[in-house]
Amino acid sequence: VQLVESGGGLVQAGGSLRLSCAASGLTISTYNMGWFRQAPGNEREFVAAIVKSGTSTYYTGSVKGRFTISRDNAKNTVYLQMNGLKPEDTAVYYCAADGRKLPTASSDYWGQGTQVTVSS
Repeated sequence: VQLVESGGGLVQAGGSLRLSCAASGLTISTYNMGWFRQAPGNEREFVAAIVKSGTSTYYTGSVKGRFTISRDNAKNTVYLQMNGLKPEDTAVYYCAADGRKLPTASSDYWGQGTQVTVSS
C-alpha cells in the first residue's frame, strides 16, 4: 500500500496550492481519507477529512472556508485545495487512510508527506 502526496511548494501569502494524494494497493472508495500537517517543533495535527462516499467533509477551524478536501474515486486520488494561504499554514502535509473511522494519528496508512511553505 502506498499513498503518495504531491503538489507542495513555496507560495506567497494569499496564494493557492492543490495537494494530491494518489493511492496504490488500496481502493480509496472503501476508506475515509484525511489530511494532516506537522510544522517544525509541533505535533501532527488534523486538517481535513472526507468520508468514503464523499458526502461529508470535516475541517479544523483554522482552515475552514480556505481549504477544500475532495476525492476522485475513479482516479483513486484525494485532493486538498488550499486558498488564502497564510505563513502559519507552513508545514509538511500528510495524507492518511482509515478503513474504520475518520483518520486520526493512529490510522492505518500514511504518505511520506509534501512540504508547503508560505512566505509573508
